[in-house]
Amino acid sequence: MENLAPCPKCKSEYTYAMDNLMVCPECGFEWDPSENEENLESGLVVKDANGNVLADGDSVVIVKDLPVKGAPKPIKAGTKVKSIRLVDGDHNIDCKIDGFGSMALKSEFVRKA
Repeated sequence: MENLAPCPKCKSEYTYAMDNLMVCPECGFEWDPSENEENLESGLVVKDANGNVLADGDSVVIVKDLPVKGAPKPIKAGTKVKSIRLVDGDHNIDCKIDGFGSMALKSEFVRKA
């Protein structure tokens, strides 16, 4: 029997391979083991609101209205943001949003598009 990696979300040892993904039967989490290896090499792992691992250049969607200091209106839920850049810190996504300009977002308020 193969020695498969445990689930990165719930640490269950009962994972199995399905196509090119690994699947956890206990929590239902699916991940690509090659992406995890790439992110571990860089040392920065950023996950969205659903637990999906984000990478530089991904597109994301805002999941809730976000108020912006000094702006008359918030960034609406459902706004798509293209070409994100991951950075260290509290706000771990740098991006440009149409109508607002350069922004720093927290990954917990976005989901992978």
